[in-house]
Amino acid sequence: MSLEGVAELPLHEGSVPTWLLRIMERMSLAILRIMVEEFGPDKVVERFSSPLWFQGFNNVIGMDWDSSGSTTVLTGVLKSITWRSPDLGLLVLGGKGGNARRVPQEVATATRLFDLGDEKARELEKASRLIAKVDSALFQAGYTLYHHALFLSENGVWSVVQQGMNLEKKTARRYHWKHGTSFFSDPHEAVSGIPSGKVLNIVDSRAEGIRRVLDDLVKEGLERASSLYSQVYNSLKGQASLTTYLAETGSGSITRVTYSDKGLLVYQPLPHPFEVHRLFKSIDVVVDGFEDLVLARGVGAKTMRALALVSHLVYDEPPGFDDRVDTPLDPFVYSYAIGGKDGVPYRVRRREAEEVVTTLEDIVNRAKLGDKDKLRAFKKLRELKIRVVGKYI
Repeated sequence: MSLEGVAELPLHEGSVPTWLLRIMERMSLAILRIMVEEFGPDKVVERFSSPLWFQGFNNVIGMDWDSSGSTTVLTGVLKSITWRSPDLGLLVLGGKGGNARRVPQEVATATRLFDLGDEKARELEKASRLIAKVDSALFQAGYTLYHHALFLSENGVWSVVQQGMNLEKKTARRYHWKHGTSFFSDPHEAVSGIPSGKVLNIVDSRAEGIRRVLDDLVKEGLERASSLYSQVYNSLKGQASLTTYLAETGSGSITRVTYSDKGLLVYQPLPHPFEVHRLFKSIDVVVDGFEDLVLARGVGAKTMRALALVSHLVYDEPPGFDDRVDTPLDPFVYSYAIGGKDGVPYRVRRREAEEVVTTLEDIVNRAKLGDKDKLRAFKKLRELKIRVVGKYI
């Protein structure tokens, strides 16, 4: 599977009025029926893995592009109408808070409904857990996940949309996943929002070394990993010399690198070695490699920071530190296509944005909607089109 995109949004409080939710559900169902007729349920599910399609659909039914609530409201609306209309050939599972934790139970129900079999159910449940672990523990940019929704077609094609919040920055970040490629090597297709500066990115394609180190390390035993972390932690606290604990690398040579305190900030806050030791003692499943470690219950952001530090300082295999933001907050604006402190341009997707708007216009025109609903949708689409081209048309 591949991570198709990340969108960053201001945190907004409040709820959508009941009367507006009813309009959104009515419009969403009418639009989805045309999309399924036009593309088929598999392609519809894939389209929600694109930040452009997700946000375009959001705007058409009446949500603001810059609201964190746009994610939870849209997925909630789509979940409601897809379960009431299984003839669409797709379902939305999970959601915000406690709903996200019900994904395993809903996967079992959905796979029975679509007759996908037990093996597919296990695959989906595992994928859901891995995705949550990657965005919370392997790609750390200061966001805590609170929303996880899985889109599933009758043929087993899926995508995932999840969201995390950063209370300090008062922003939310949205992650889009799609079936098909790797969990662990450069899964991001696009990142939309404000760069966080240095992040801890163990899934950076250039960080293959750290994944290999951690895979080998846990195969040697979790006690070995815990011991190494304790030694590194004590050395950083001034209780021992780090050179005492440097081990040979795979090449047989050791490189001593000097790290300033500032360079280690990405690993903060570090857990106490006793926390890591106690966690590893409590793991009651066989951990025979990197994927097993990631999936182990209890292994989260703090544990991965500790192990990444070991890989960095002992084996000289650091994680990635880049937050790959390449799309602005509003995915339909391209008049300000330069962003980030280093001036790296955002990837311009104007042609894709125009295609999304044009396709949605055609779908709305064909959808069985009343005049008021159509006017509402076309007004929102016109606003999107204005943002794409930067002028009234």
